[in-house]
Amino acid sequence: MNPMRTTRTDSKLEKILAAGHLAVTSECGPPRGSDAELIKKKADLIKNHVDAINITDNQTSVTRLCSLASCIHLKLMGLEPVLQMVVRDRNRIALQSDILGAASFDIRNMLCLSGDHQKFGDCPQGQNVFDLDSMQLLQTVRQMRDQGKFLGGDEIKRPPRIFAGAAANPFADPFDIRVRRLAKKVAAGAEFIQTQCIYNLDRFEEWMKQVRDRGLHEKVYILAGLTPFKSAGMAKYMKNKVPGMDVPDEVVKRMAGVPKDKQAEEGLKICIESIQRLKEVEGVRGFHIMAIEWEEKVPEIVEKGGLYPRPDPAAL
Repeated sequence: MNPMRTTRTDSKLEKILAAGHLAVTSECGPPRGSDAELIKKKADLIKNHVDAINITDNQTSVTRLCSLASCIHLKLMGLEPVLQMVVRDRNRIALQSDILGAASFDIRNMLCLSGDHQKFGDCPQGQNVFDLDSMQLLQTVRQMRDQGKFLGGDEIKRPPRIFAGAAANPFADPFDIRVRRLAKKVAAGAEFIQTQCIYNLDRFEEWMKQVRDRGLHEKVYILAGLTPFKSAGMAKYMKNKVPGMDVPDEVVKRMAGVPKDKQAEEGLKICIESIQRLKEVEGVRGFHIMAIEWEEKVPEIVEKGGLYPRPDPAAL
């Protein structure tokens, strides 16, 4: 039996993937305050067009409403959250404790991440932790779930049932170790992968060829990451200022070649065209749409990308 055709948790996302459907996830950044209505409004904009919603964990090392609390708000709305958890801020005791906290609210999905260095955020003098790395966090989630044991060896009463994921960047240098790094994450326990934003489709397709050559597409669900450009300025910034990003010159020129009041529309067109092309790439099992502070456009992207309506997990 293909292990990717079975489910190990009650995750709706896992059920959709295991049934062979292209999954759609998106993400929301929590507010810089305690007003939960802001995260609820974002989720409300996209809830009918995605299978699960990631909640970022103090992204760019800027202090925000915590990911776990935000996920609980989504869960209480009847939605399917993906808890992002970074190892930058917590030691292994706190990580295991937060995993149990998520499990106590039946949060079924988790993305294990390193986290941006604190020097990029609002508290550059803060101490980083990195007691575990992101791969060890994956191993921790799987040990707690599959063996029902803490890292110290003690038994867990009501172990977490969490679908474990990780991130992958097909574009960071050196390119020739990208697939090897993915293989290590799969070996550590990753069951789904959400990639960095894809703008260089040729390079991504080459990465996917290497993924298939190693048979990794049969061991992990890969969701292609997409972020629509709002402007030519955003495209130039992503190309020149964001580490690990690969934005081809022709994409920047295309964005700059239309009037300013048409650039947002052009950015959406590029995103939708990318979905249509990547749907045909063997091993791509879905899409992770990161419309940064532009959640209202996610339904349009999903519909025009031919990814709507979404399957009903209860019928699977």
